[in-house]
Amino acid sequence: MKIVEKEVLSLEEKEVLRELWNNEYPVRLHLKTIEDFELYLAGLSNTKHYLLFDDSDEIIGWTFTFLREEEDWFAIILNSKIQGKGNGSLLINEIKKEKTSLNGWVIDQENEVKQNNELYKSPMPFYIKNGFTILTETRIENEKMSAVKINWKS
Repeated sequence: MKIVEKEVLSLEEKEVLRELWNNEYPVRLHLKTIEDFELYLAGLSNTKHYLLFDDSDEIIGWTFTFLREEEDWFAIILNSKIQGKGNGSLLINEIKKEKTSLNGWVIDQENEVKQNNELYKSPMPFYIKNGFTILTETRIENEKMSAVKINWKS
């Protein structure tokens, strides 16, 4: 496993990451085209990407940080085949090195469905294990997601 830090993604990387996104996130969050993916990324500022490669040089995980309303935010996606093996913590620890605080949205129910018709498993236990605080009073509720804000401080 290796982590590669990038500020700009190639078109090939974007396509692999869009597929990873669509495979692992709930259907309501799908990015149907590469243009949808690029529009999403273009709406973020100060973005930095961290790609997790396996021994065959395939991208199997991705986290990225960005600035939103003067706060550092992040998102993370791992191929479900490598979840629960310390890879997510590896990526989280990499972005913690450069930030003093991180914010994210976490789906906290288990009623969302993934592309393969499996239920989306809330990653909340993972974030608690990695030192994040759940800010129960701050939620996002819209047609795309129902989630609670989490925060980590060094």
